[in-house]
Amino acid sequence: MLDIKLIRSEPDTVKAAIRKRCLELDSVVDEILSIDAQRRTLGAKTEALKAEQNAASKQIPQLKKEGGDVSAVMARMKELSTKIKEDGAAVAELESRQKDLLLSLPNLPDDDVSAGGKENNQPVRVFGEKPSFDFAPKNHVELCESLGLIDYERGAKLGGNGSWVYRGMGSRLEWALLNYFIAEHIRDGYELILPPHMLNDECGYVAGQFPKFGDEVYRIANPTGAESKFMLPTAETALVNLHRDEILSEAELPRKYIAYTPCYRREAGSYRAEERGMIRGHQFNKVEMVQYTTAEGSDAAFEEMVAKAERLVQGLGLHYRLSKLAAGDCSFSMARTNDIEVWIPSMEIYKEVSSASNARDYQARRGNMRYRGADGRLYHVHTLNASGLATSRVLPAIVEQYQNADGSVTVPEVLRPFLGADILR
Repeated sequence: MLDIKLIRSEPDTVKAAIRKRCLELDSVVDEILSIDAQRRTLGAKTEALKAEQNAASKQIPQLKKEGGDVSAVMARMKELSTKIKEDGAAVAELESRQKDLLLSLPNLPDDDVSAGGKENNQPVRVFGEKPSFDFAPKNHVELCESLGLIDYERGAKLGGNGSWVYRGMGSRLEWALLNYFIAEHIRDGYELILPPHMLNDECGYVAGQFPKFGDEVYRIANPTGAESKFMLPTAETALVNLHRDEILSEAELPRKYIAYTPCYRREAGSYRAEERGMIRGHQFNKVEMVQYTTAEGSDAAFEEMVAKAERLVQGLGLHYRLSKLAAGDCSFSMARTNDIEVWIPSMEIYKEVSSASNARDYQARRGNMRYRGADGRLYHVHTLNASGLATSRVLPAIVEQYQNADGSVTVPEVLRPFLGADILR
């Protein structure tokens, strides 16, 4: 959530920043300011009435003591009470409307983030070379099927389009990837969290996925009550709520967490060639990193998380590129994002396997997450997240980039201790 003080003091700056996202929300900002002015005026009026009410209440004992008539004062007290109640309800209604509008505004992109959509994303660097083959290479679907790693047909039978079943060495390769990621993060001082997969709606609001993207999650209704939950679309949604409504100390920061979860998303696998196989689905596995930092430590934490995600891909020996996203391609809650995109040879395109993002204090304001500084004052934390990594595109990249002429796949060296094999045949 954006700071109302910023909107109040620099409305034109806020409007211009939102336009960098290719969104036109000037009227929403204007409405927020109008409501804010009404709320503050009415709030001041209510406070004045309360002051008059307090003064009148102090008169009554004195008048009674002096034997005076208190009927006029009592009548005024009743009148004030009714008016204060009416004005209080009006203020509450204005506050509710203002909050709804504030929740509809995206985070402001950092100043150095380019305006526009994905066409303005900026490549930062490239690791390794595109693999070349002296034989006719196969795509990951063919390789996974021929090696018995993935059963797409039975996956669709069990879960519909966008579902698959890991089998045998495919299951073990997936597990090896997850173990490799987790081991590296723990070595770097991150605490492993296994969160619930069913979350309450407040988690979605804090993360910034609700209300705008509420229809993109899988909802679960309680058949015996009115309670409703949703399946987490990413572990970030859980991790950025760990300290909701809490006050941390500056000495506790940064807090560094990782979580392994499946991710559940309604974005169905399409029938386009570039979305075939495991590239896009309803459920996939991911290890997620999240940090809580001070404002001063925010930029360094971002660079650390980008570097960590890159090291994982580099350790696998995969060719990839790092891209800095334009404002319109950053997610709703994020001020900046860098994507790590692996090369999929059969598609001749790069596919994202990690997004490292900085939300600044946007999520913290939604979740009332603060820390007490050394000066004794309260500040909102900064939250950051990065995939470390998502497996559903890493595994296809591995089998395609490491395939051999005989149809086998060489296992990246870092995975061999977890997998217990050098070659998949």
